[in-house]
Amino acid sequence: MQTSGAITLYAKAYGDGRDTTRRMEVTNVKTDSLLEQILRSENLNEAFLQVKRNKGAEGVDGMKVNELSEHLKANGDLIKEQIRNRKYKPQPVRRVEIPKADGGVRNLGVPTVTDRFIQQAIAQVLTPIYEEQFHDNSYGFRPGRCAEMAIIKCLEMMNDGYTWIVDIDLEKFFDTVNHDKLMNIISRTIKDGDVISLIRKFLVSGVMIDDEYKDTNIGTPQGGNLSPLLSNIMLNELDKELELRGLNFARYADDCAPRRCVPSSVAT
Repeated sequence: MQTSGAITLYAKAYGDGRDTTRRMEVTNVKTDSLLEQILRSENLNEAFLQVKRNKGAEGVDGMKVNELSEHLKANGDLIKEQIRNRKYKPQPVRRVEIPKADGGVRNLGVPTVTDRFIQQAIAQVLTPIYEEQFHDNSYGFRPGRCAEMAIIKCLEMMNDGYTWIVDIDLEKFFDTVNHDKLMNIISRTIKDGDVISLIRKFLVSGVMIDDEYKDTNIGTPQGGNLSPLLSNIMLNELDKELELRGLNFARYADDCAPRRCVPSSVAT
């Protein structure tokens, strides 16, 4: 099978391990024609390199990260054709339970390596678009931001006299995201129906729990390359509501700490 330019790039990247691609700049993008940007050779090559850097466990098909290059050389053109024709079907994620300090468990969903590659390609194009919309007090899963910056923001607000603190943790947020509401929010910005369709397919791809398939009618599983962006798109609505109510806050993913200033006589 003759490989395309994109697949040649995968082979080169896998051979020397260097990131030879240029960073995509997505500015003034027409959001009704994003699919071809997602499928551009440069974007796909960058997605391949990122998945390779992330490493991670195999999904339900057992494919390892170091097998992705050969898989794409053999099947890359077919995968792109299936995506363009809305025929691509993501595989179920593999459920992994991570113990939590409070005795509960955090449910992670491990997509196949191929699905992680496609999700990463989508995220790279959509992230610059949504970065322009996200609230400045949101710090989780965003380029150039970290938990330490959220802590510094909290300290700045305390120094400004905001003395009442409410620590909010949205319990099982990732497991309970309403797909219809999320897709409605996404469609306000993204007008490319092919991209909308592909994102929804990842949301409803299902989960394998101990070799038993289960539908995913709600939630966006932690563990996918697209999930952090989708969660911030949803939680940006919370950020706007908090601001509308006159609350100062710092949010890191599904953890949030609103603050309100009160007179010192009350605070003491």
